[in-house]
Amino acid sequence: MLKSLLLAARPKTLPAAIVPVWVGCVLAWKATGSFSWLLALATVGSAICIQIATNFFNDAIDDAKGADTEARLGPTRVTASGLLSRKTVYLLATMFLVAAAFCAWPLIAARGWVILAIGIPSLFLAYGYTGGPFPLAYLGLGEIFVVLFFGIIAVTGTVFVQTGLFLPQAAWLGLTVGCLSAVLITINNLRDIEEDTASNKRTLAVRWGFEKASNLIRIEYLVAIVSFYIARKVQLGEPPITDMFFAVLILAFPAIRVVSSVKENGPSPALNGQLALAGAHLLIFALGWQMLALFSRGG
Repeated sequence: MLKSLLLAARPKTLPAAIVPVWVGCVLAWKATGSFSWLLALATVGSAICIQIATNFFNDAIDDAKGADTEARLGPTRVTASGLLSRKTVYLLATMFLVAAAFCAWPLIAARGWVILAIGIPSLFLAYGYTGGPFPLAYLGLGEIFVVLFFGIIAVTGTVFVQTGLFLPQAAWLGLTVGCLSAVLITINNLRDIEEDTASNKRTLAVRWGFEKASNLIRIEYLVAIVSFYIARKVQLGEPPITDMFFAVLILAFPAIRVVSSVKENGPSPALNGQLALAGAHLLIFALGWQMLALFSRGG
């Protein structure tokens, strides 16, 4: 049972929930010199619960729609494989949404209605990503959703929780994180292009075809690099030379590796390795960002 729960939770996707909070907390600390561990832990706890709930809903809904089959190239899905019943998976997803709302209580107490304005749509879209009348993942809107909610909104929201301020550099930094997270969605959809085509899951990979959609990864990485530079320019006026080294070593080099490997392997199980690499890239970016904030001029 525990193994099935871990499988459905998809631990490898959790950096997409953790990194925006990590990055936002570091930026908030550099901007104000203050930091609340209680608010940070509540924020990351709520984000992780929403991510896990999204994964559970995705598992059950994709099975109901016939999007997960025996021909699947990715990891085993617990509902489609019969490890857990669809009813159980729906129940677990709902429980994680309740846990996310509970974790958000200190945030609401600290910052009021703004947290509700961010949190309620986030809770709904945990289901609405693959379910409801307008399932984003089935309409080719998955990447946009991730850039907005796991990037811009997540980082600016975290900074607001910590400081009570909406900082422009937080939005640009959120765009960087969102694009790095969107790479995960694009690789996942490229791997599943044949299965998604058969089930009428109209991802961008299905709509554009493998060759054109794989170029989207290049665009996501390019936007991530440019938005990072703009964030630092807004923050500091003139980014120091260390930022250039950071952009090359932490952003550009891993991006080149991922893009070339995806092109070489095509829609195959080999993309699972590139998916893991893209997830690790998110964590490396967050760690590098923290080191940059600690040791470079002005943060």
